[in-house]
Amino acid sequence: MHGEKTAAELGKALGTSGEAARQQLVRLSEEGLVESWSQSRGVGRPSQFWRLTGAGQARFPDTHAALTVELLGIVGDTFGHDVLSRIIDTREERTKSVYHAAMSGADTLGERVARLADLRSAEGYMADWEADGEGGYVLYENHCPICAAATACQNFCRAELAVFRDVLGPDASVERTDHIVMGARRCAYRISDIKA
Repeated sequence: MHGEKTAAELGKALGTSGEAARQQLVRLSEEGLVESWSQSRGVGRPSQFWRLTGAGQARFPDTHAALTVELLGIVGDTFGHDVLSRIIDTREERTKSVYHAAMSGADTLGERVARLADLRSAEGYMADWEADGEGGYVLYENHCPICAAATACQNFCRAELAVFRDVLGPDASVERTDHIVMGARRCAYRISDIKA
């Protein structure tokens, strides 16, 4: 609420000593929640200032999911659900483009599944994959960072499946077997080579 402060200023605001505040700040720094830097203010030693990191900011309430759901409702109600579908289609095409570029040089289905899992993990899906022992693969998404939006509008899940089918190639069969939106613990996709 008050921006960057010294340990002494924080200690005073909290009704404790600057040293007690500094000890707590050091602990928070080890967890990556705050960061410090030194800055000169006139004559004498530089002062050490502390501020929250992005990880520290993330500890505070975040209503982006509720905002997303509200905006989806407003777009659908104001402009019609066909416009909302077109927006999701545009997102789908952009995602396909990015994923296709990432698949460059991935010659086998297994390599493409591995790269897809890496892409999805980078987006927050906590994705993993494994061979199914029958010549195919299973892709797992252990988290859904867009779950609120996907629950409000199933077109996100439809588009996701279409992206997977497109970027894994015409010889790949992709079937969703578990679905977070339907109450499963995670989303899972069985992927097999049609030619095999």
